[in-house]
Amino acid sequence: MLAKLKQFFESPNQTLSAEEQAHHLNLAAASLLLEVVMADETMSDEEAKILPELLTTTLGLSVNDVDALIKDATVSQSNSTSLFEFTQAINDSFDIEQKQQLILAMWRLAYADGHLCQYEDQMIRRTSELLYLRHSELIQMRNLAIETQQQS
Repeated sequence: MLAKLKQFFESPNQTLSAEEQAHHLNLAAASLLLEVVMADETMSDEEAKILPELLTTTLGLSVNDVDALIKDATVSQSNSTSLFEFTQAINDSFDIEQKQQLILAMWRLAYADGHLCQYEDQMIRRTSELLYLRHSELIQMRNLAIETQQQS
């Protein structure tokens, strides 16, 4: 799986089926979410609970697809050397609203355990920059995540 992902990033002109391309994009997005989860080096029970929900709502995946994607993304995320390999694929295919929804999901994950770790904050801010989102969009998504957390 990791070899296929690397091949996708290294040869973007290669013809992939729509299904393969969608899987690679979902894998990149899921890997970014896992970057937030693992920023503090632990996955809390709250984060483990909300991650599948965020993947289904943010990426429109079925519950069955989510478990396999999390496993693939865990391998991909642990072997990655930078965020660029994930954000490049997302920049090529996601529109602004999809990028905002991904950042919102990242903020929701960061606040899932009740507090924001400085490393989670840095990860989300760096990802937002790499996705070419404005600072105001980053803050808007953060505030929305905080409101959602307070309503739960």
